[in-house]
Amino acid sequence: MKSYKDLDIYNISIELFFETNAFSLKLPTFETYELGSQLRRSSDSINSNIVEGYGRKSYKQDFIKFITYAHASNLECHNHLYKISRLYPELKEEGEKLMEEYHKLGVKIHNFLDYVKSSWKT
Repeated sequence: MKSYKDLDIYNISIELFFETNAFSLKLPTFETYELGSQLRRSSDSINSNIVEGYGRKSYKQDFIKFITYAHASNLECHNHLYKISRLYPELKEEGEKLMEEYHKLGVKIHNFLDYVKSSWKT
């Protein structure tokens, strides 16, 4: 890997960030500054932590820490989408599709984290 851009988890997370950002702007105006903002920040945190972790890959424990943060942010994002899907029935279908994509990403992040823990060479 020459760059964080070579990581599937980064590429998936950045595309989901753009989709999620657009989705959050469909919320009622007052909610775009509340739950919508939390959703955007957690989505952004996933790929930002992947990038920062990759930048610290020379230090295996730092890499693990930031990939763990990315995984936690992924769970947070999924939770915000769940709340939106329950609160706003008109956004339920789109929210559930995003939740499914974040679930798949979470599995990939978890698997990558296991790989780094068990075999990553610094």
